Amino acid sequence: MAEFRFLGIASNGKMVQGVISADTSSEAKKKIKKMAAQHKVKINKIQKRKTYIYKVQKSGEKPITGEQKAFTKQEVQQALTKLGYQVLRIQPKIGFMTLKPPAADIVTFVRLSADLLREKLPFNEVLQLLSNDLNNPVLRDAVRQINNDLRQGKDSEEAFIKQERVLGKFTARMLGLASKSGTMADIYESTAKFLERNAEFRKNMRQALIMPLFTLLILFGACVFYVAYIFPETAKLFLKLGSELPPMTKATLDLSDFLIANMPLFLLVTAIVLGGFFYFIQTPKGKYLKDRYILKLPVIGPIVHKTTIEIFCRVFYSLYSGSGENVDAIRLAAEACGNRFFEDRIKEIAIPMMLREGRGLVDSFKESGVFTPTALSRFSSGAETGTVKMTAVQIANYYEKETVYKLKNAVDLVQIIVAMIIMVVMTALTLVSSETALVSPKSPVG
Repeated sequence: MAEFRFLGIASNGKMVQGVISADTSSEAKKKIKKMAAQHKVKINKIQKRKTYIYKVQKSGEKPITGEQKAFTKQEVQQALTKLGYQVLRIQPKIGFMTLKPPAADIVTFVRLSADLLREKLPFNEVLQLLSNDLNNPVLRDAVRQINNDLRQGKDSEEAFIKQERVLGKFTARMLGLASKSGTMADIYESTAKFLERNAEFRKNMRQALIMPLFTLLILFGACVFYVAYIFPETAKLFLKLGSELPPMTKATLDLSDFLIANMPLFLLVTAIVLGGFFYFIQTPKGKYLKDRYILKLPVIGPIVHKTTIEIFCRVFYSLYSGSGENVDAIRLAAEACGNRFFEDRIKEIAIPMMLREGRGLVDSFKESGVFTPTALSRFSSGAETGTVKMTAVQIANYYEKETVYKLKNAVDLVQIIVAMIIMVVMTALTLVSSETALVSPKSPVG
């Protein structure tokens, strides 16, 4: 999240200023406008914190360059001048959109942090060590910013959430909460395991779906090329010779003429439909519907569903304390599971039932309608014996093993289905071609 500083005048004539965090400039303006209306402040200026590149020199020494974040160029110049440097150049850093670090780099950062914390190393020293050794510049800058914020006395959760665009929403929330807990190393370890498991699942899903989809796309393109350009040349030759075309050959030729005549319109409609679909699934409503119906897909749906429950249980296990704070653990676990439909059912049904009606954990989970009978049965046993926390990790471990096994079977099944589709398409093309080969031109009449 970026930082924005606002300058204004209060109703009593005094100058006021403050800093807020927001993802975009428009979001920052909305927050500042709302705050100004509540406190009757007239906003004169809003400044975004930027990165400046500077070149400075001390007498008798070589020039050095570096980077510094500040709200204005003048702030950087004043700070460097106070340190005794002669400022040679200061300019804003210009670059493209900041890319998120690879998942492997984030996992490495979290895992190393957990190991160093287990060695009883102070947390500020952990951040200092890692900020010097991290290779990814975006992640390195984020860790340094977190360390600076904590040194200035800022709330740990706030410091990490500011970097959620780099670390990810779940990771930032978990690490922020870990700093306030008495089990930092355990939470860091659980977070690293979650990130590894999530990355492994996504990798397996890509292997299960991307190659088959790519194969079908190539097959579709080949069929369109054959029907639109190759087949008509043979069929029209027989028409010129006065032959009557068989039913399948005639239907294929009609389809070819339709495609050629309407190809621009066909491509435009396809682009609009695909573009509209991908835009829609990026909206909140689209993400909700996509995540809802993906759970109902054959073969893949049950695997995604059980993996979602596994992730929920892992996070729940890391944060659950058995006290009144378990509602926050449930909420964060729902946000971490990565499924908007699952998250909504937990937040809108299960949690309100617990808070307003005083219903138990298992009853609330059952009413949400997103847990499997197996998970509900295990949670029920855990609630009766007072081992809900351990039950959660048992469910997670069980579903991890089951989904890994079933995903391998799903990959094999998808490959068989794709092979069958290819066989059916090739058979259809062979039949059409064979029928065309049987056409006999009319004999000329003497």
